[in-house]
Amino acid sequence: MTSQSQGIQQLLQAEKRAKDKLEEAKKRKGKRLKQAKEEATAEIDHYRLQREKEFRSKQTNVMGSQGNFSAKIEEQTTETIRTLTSSYHKNMESVMKKLLNTICDINPEVHPNFRHTI
Repeated sequence: MTSQSQGIQQLLQAEKRAKDKLEEAKKRKGKRLKQAKEEATAEIDHYRLQREKEFRSKQTNVMGSQGNFSAKIEEQTTETIRTLTSSYHKNMESVMKKLLNTICDINPEVHPNFRHTI
């Protein structure tokens, strides 16, 4: 009986050791998964930063040339506005005089198509 009881005790101890080893392996697996996840996140962040840097570089190259066009167009627009304003101030007085003369000076005349019938 004692040998059976010792055998049972040994089996229980072996089962406990196996259970402990299994739990330890689960903990190591959980740690390794967490570590792998952190490494993957770091790698993704590094890749994202690298791609954003390349994108900004390309955007600067493309937008830089467009920025020059934009500045030139803005300059031309300002010059055109300045020219039109100058022309307006220079010709405003004479146009107003002509307009008022046309409206106010009335010469009554009989229309050539008018037929006087009696």
